[in-house]
Amino acid sequence: MEHLIKLDITVPEEMQDLATVALVSKLQYGWEEETLPTGDIRYRVYVENPAFCEEFLAELRTFVPDAQVERDEVENQNWAMAWREFFTPVKVGNLFMVIAPWMTEMDLEGRIPIVIEPKSAFGTGHHPTTALCLGCVSKLAEEGRIREGMNFFDIGTGSGILGIGCAKLGLKGLGVDIDTLAVENSEENREINGVTPLFDVAKGSADYTDDTFDVVLANILAQPLKDLASDIIARVAAGGCLVLSGLLATQADSVEEVYVAQGLPAARREIEGEWAALIWERL
Repeated sequence: MEHLIKLDITVPEEMQDLATVALVSKLQYGWEEETLPTGDIRYRVYVENPAFCEEFLAELRTFVPDAQVERDEVENQNWAMAWREFFTPVKVGNLFMVIAPWMTEMDLEGRIPIVIEPKSAFGTGHHPTTALCLGCVSKLAEEGRIREGMNFFDIGTGSGILGIGCAKLGLKGLGVDIDTLAVENSEENREINGVTPLFDVAKGSADYTDDTFDVVLANILAQPLKDLASDIIARVAAGGCLVLSGLLATQADSVEEVYVAQGLPAARREIEGEWAALIWERL
C-alpha cells in the first residue's frame, strides 16, 4: 500500500487511561505517545485500511467523545522514519531498557538492552501492558524465580520483547503469535538482539505445543486469557511460574476466577494505573 493514514489524537490528561483502553481494544500494534506542554496527551497512530480507520475512531469516541483527531496521509515507506521522530527509550523494572536500533550507543545506565525495531507489530515497551509484563519478568528475576537455564513460553509474543528479555537473562524458549506480521517482527528483533539460538518463534497460540515450561507469559487481552485458560495452565511445568497481562485492573478478578476454578491458588497482582498483571509463582 502506497500510503498510510496518520492519526494524531489529543486527549486531556485525565482521559489518558480511557483513551488507552480504546487503543488496546482495537489496535494490535504499537503507537506513539507524547505528553504535550499543555499537559494533554497526544497519540500518533498509523493505519493502513480506511474502513478500519473509521471503525477505530468510532470506538475511540465511545470512550473519549471529546478526543481531537487530526488526519493526514504519509508515504508507507516513511513508517520507520515516523517512528524515529518520537521513539524514546523505556526503562522497565530495575533490569531492562527498551531501545531502538539507532540508540545502541546511548548510556544504558547498567541496564540490559532490548532492541526493538519499531514496526506495526505490537510491543515496543511504550504500551502499558507490555511494560507491566516485562516489569514482572524483571521483578521475578530479581527475586530468583526466573533464572538462567530455565525455559519459557511467550504466548502472543508480538514484537518478541518478552521473549528477548527472558533470553537475555539466560533462559531458552518459544514465542508464538497468531499474527504473521508479529512473528516476522519478532524474528527480526531476536536477530538484532543476538538471541536467535535461545528464542524460537512460531505462528500459533497456547496449544501450539504440548511441552511444559518453567516460565509462561501471556500478554494478551482479558477474554482470550479466559478462553485459553486450560491450554495456558497446561503449559506450566510443576513448580513453574505464570504471568498474565493485557487486562484492565477492573478485569483482574474475573480473569483470576477462571484460573482459580481450574485449580490454581490466588494470584499475586501487579497494578500500574488502569492495568493489571496476575502472577502465580510456584504452580
